[in-house]
Amino acid sequence: MSTVGDAPELSLDAPRDEVLARAAALIGEAWSSFDRARPGQPVVDEELRSMLREPLPDAPEPVTQALEEAALILDESIAQPRPRYFAFVGSSGLPIGVVADALASCFDANLAVYAGAASDIEEQAVRWVGELIGYPVSGGAFTSGGTVSNLTALAAAREHSMPGTRSRGMRDRLAAVYCSEEAHYSVMRAVELLGIGAANVRAIALDDRRRMQTDALAAAIDRDLADGITPVAVVATAGTTLTGAIDPIAEIGELCRERGVWMHVDGAYGAAAAALPELSDVFAGLADADSVSLDAHKWLYLPKACGVILVRRRADLHDSFAHEENYLPHEQAEPHAVDVTLEYSRPFRALKLWLAFRAHGAEAFRRALRRNLRQAQLLHEQIGRHDDLEGLAAPELSIVPFRHVPAGIGDADAHNLHLAQELQRDARVYVAPAVIDGKVYLRPCIVNFRTSDEDVIAMVEIAREVGNRLAAG
Repeated sequence: MSTVGDAPELSLDAPRDEVLARAAALIGEAWSSFDRARPGQPVVDEELRSMLREPLPDAPEPVTQALEEAALILDESIAQPRPRYFAFVGSSGLPIGVVADALASCFDANLAVYAGAASDIEEQAVRWVGELIGYPVSGGAFTSGGTVSNLTALAAAREHSMPGTRSRGMRDRLAAVYCSEEAHYSVMRAVELLGIGAANVRAIALDDRRRMQTDALAAAIDRDLADGITPVAVVATAGTTLTGAIDPIAEIGELCRERGVWMHVDGAYGAAAAALPELSDVFAGLADADSVSLDAHKWLYLPKACGVILVRRRADLHDSFAHEENYLPHEQAEPHAVDVTLEYSRPFRALKLWLAFRAHGAEAFRRALRRNLRQAQLLHEQIGRHDDLEGLAAPELSIVPFRHVPAGIGDADAHNLHLAQELQRDARVYVAPAVIDGKVYLRPCIVNFRTSDEDVIAMVEIAREVGNRLAAG
């Protein structure tokens, strides 16, 4: 029988201050290791693999030992915060965001229902994101990322275009969603989950700048209207994942207004760049969108997960998600977050963005974005200096695909696929391949505040070095 004063179960075997100090030291060591590139990636050795095959432990080990093992595992994992990680549009683990995650996890607020100041901060952070990119937000929420944000927006668009669908289902009603041929696959997933059906995604052809063709979009919508098919939404992409292209948002918005169709802007990657006044032309029309998604864990540098969905009319989210549940009584005047979002268990994701804006200010983020954009131009220029490299047009944002095409190479696609694999094994830089117009490219993405010009130049030099070795081998 337990008595008052007994230690609770799940107590640590060391003083909390000691555990916290060691954890903080490990984080500090990691941050220091991210300050500059390291020569390669540590190999997962047999000793570590053996530990990872161990069965469920029934008895505890010392917590400090477990912390050291966790740090070793993380060090031998692929870490996106490293300055020469160019493989995907990933997060770069902004330190203040790491601290915010630790604090949020400690207090473990659940933002499914009203959580006091935490809920108010999420509302404020949503407004700040709108202010940053020039979007007149009236409602929104933090999500796990672009996939859930896009699903949320398209659920709202479906209910807006076909009221009552969430309760009655699609039945025999036919609907369609429109996006470019290079829109993110999360659009397809959302359409499948919402019962609209993958066959009813209209993939619109691209123009010579890899943007959705508005004439083709208008023809597709008009054809569906004539056939009795309801246009649910047009998804304009603000920075495609493949090449960073930005759809003509203003033209698409005008077309949608004329036809009464919801426009969603998938800006998971690129919408952060709308914060820059010098890019106002390419982001023109963003303020007219019905909804916008942005991943702060992409180009606002924060740790995952920190997606945001913004809407012009908060009621659209409420109409799509709200329920009355006996176990969630509405004690506040404002609806619970679960009335406007998909998730019920909602961590305090907004804190990391709120704290980052407080600690750095918006202008510091603008400077970091400009730095990455300059580095993308630098990479494009470096590619043009070498006859054995082949690139695309000048980048619109910070994705700069290129391929190695040395003289006498036979199958350039096989060579570049092999080159991507060898670069990952070499690990001085980390780059992934992509298929663009049927050809295999290396696809570096520059979205890290730690990346230097030296890192960008080194990527070109290392790719040519390894590529020429493969070609000669």
